[in-house]
Amino acid sequence: MAFSLFGLGKHQGTASETKNQVVEIPVAAIVPNQYQPRKVFDQTEIQELAQTISEHGLLQPIVVREFRPGEYEIIAGERRFRAVKLLQWEKIPAIVEKMTDAESASLALIENLQRAQLSPVEEAQAYKQLMEFNHLTQATLAKGMGKSQSFVANKLRLLKLIKPVQNAILDGRITERHGRALLSLDEDQQRTLLMEIVNQHWNVRQTEDAVAQMLGKPTSAEKAAQQAVQQDAASENMAQAAGETTETDITTDSAAAKTPAKKKRAKKKQPKSIKVSDPRIAVNTIKHSIKMVKDSGVAAKVSEKDTADSYEITIRIPKH
Repeated sequence: MAFSLFGLGKHQGTASETKNQVVEIPVAAIVPNQYQPRKVFDQTEIQELAQTISEHGLLQPIVVREFRPGEYEIIAGERRFRAVKLLQWEKIPAIVEKMTDAESASLALIENLQRAQLSPVEEAQAYKQLMEFNHLTQATLAKGMGKSQSFVANKLRLLKLIKPVQNAILDGRITERHGRALLSLDEDQQRTLLMEIVNQHWNVRQTEDAVAQMLGKPTSAEKAAQQAVQQDAASENMAQAAGETTETDITTDSAAAKTPAKKKRAKKKQPKSIKVSDPRIAVNTIKHSIKMVKDSGVAAKVSEKDTADSYEITIRIPKH
């Protein structure tokens, strides 16, 4: 669908015509496509591909275009091209297509999006370039690529991250979810937390909690504790409301005056205790309480110690 959506493939002939276009081109006369979305190539995979080509030959020719006399740009097949260079071949089988700069760039992007396992940042960059080359909206691009608009929009948001964070995703030092957690921070904050994530090997939950603390918001553990308190309060209110119901008045068959029925009040239920299975929730709840005390103006001093079997928190509050 994407090929027809972007107006590509118009220069493609029939299957027999395409087959006749396979020619031997000097490897030295070929250059990679400048719009190749893949920025990082796994050298081990290239070596394995080179070994396969050495044993079985190049089963599928690469696709190129002649952008200057005697000079060719890769449209599809850069991994095969790199493998052949590794084997020091002088020539490589190729299909030569006639394409404009925009068509060549778009086709290279689409081919890699459909066939290569791009990193999230590489994929986002490819979507952005396709939109610019073909003047597309997110909705039109998503339809052409067989994706939802929200999927494309979420990928494009990664490009709002600072370059060091994008590069960390490209290099596999952090994941896409780490990057999403940093989107709400400014550039300096992103740079600071990136160092912590990489050096401390934080998981996504730890990263999200660090972002929340930096923004003055409750962490996931604090949210869980607050939600538990709210749920318990709601349960208590429901129990109290149920206990205040009364019996309906009884009406006699002779249409006599109604006699008030005795009110029965249900025994008030005691509030349920909050069960905390994760000790980190208890620790974070205590820390949140300490912060509230400090915010009120009390100069409380806190020291923490993490032992092998317990968390120790000492709080000193001056009398004067």
